[in-house]
Amino acid sequence: MPDLKEVLIEAAREAGKIIHSYFEGTFIIENKEGINNLVTEVDKLSETCIIDIIRKNFPSHAIISEEIGELKKDSPYQWIIDPIDGTVNFAHSIPICCVSIAIKHNDDLLLGVVYNPIMNEFFFAEKGKGAFLNDRPIKVSKKTDFKKACLVTGFPYRWAYDATHPIKVFERFVLEGLPVRRLGSAAIDLCWVACGRFDGFWEYNLNSWDLAAGYLIVQEAGGRITNFDGAPYSVFDKETLATNGLIHEEMLQLIKK
Repeated sequence: MPDLKEVLIEAAREAGKIIHSYFEGTFIIENKEGINNLVTEVDKLSETCIIDIIRKNFPSHAIISEEIGELKKDSPYQWIIDPIDGTVNFAHSIPICCVSIAIKHNDDLLLGVVYNPIMNEFFFAEKGKGAFLNDRPIKVSKKTDFKKACLVTGFPYRWAYDATHPIKVFERFVLEGLPVRRLGSAAIDLCWVACGRFDGFWEYNLNSWDLAAGYLIVQEAGGRITNFDGAPYSVFDKETLATNGLIHEEMLQLIKK
């Protein structure tokens, strides 16, 4: 029987080779819904590579992936795949992009990988066994002073203009004098919270493939993830707040203000 962890790592590394080989090169770029919601031929090549490896080893497993959608199988195992998270960055030769793969068994996330082959950063987590960057254990930051926090966020491509508009929430944090970054890859944002580079991350309207692997990595690094009501988080939620756990309540208060 193939080993889940070994197959996961193989799929991530092989997809990473494809991403790296095309970076700063020439490839076809198309638009999905919205003029800046991009997909490239490299997204599709990466996705095909990952799915082929999964099917070779675990043909009965279910798969949900950003470009191909859901491949329904009667299996308690589900692979959740983003073949390139940060496609706009990749298309513009910005080296903040990655492959993100998680494995879920029934309702439990078991394993997650986020791999940025351009920066050679391989994040990995296994439920109950911790989180790692290039085989080195990682932990969230120990910062308790919210006023000194360094944060990261992202914006959806489209959002109805109302009282909960992401720009309005972003403005509240900026007016507090806090440094807020926007990298363009939610999976990397989560991993950089997990390894202590950022103290907190929030974003609206993400999908399971953006979040699943990074979610497990943050959890295993000792962080906290909820929705904007502070309730326990699901990778299928559309509101995401991930922190070191020590500034979580302050962030919730500003988001809900």
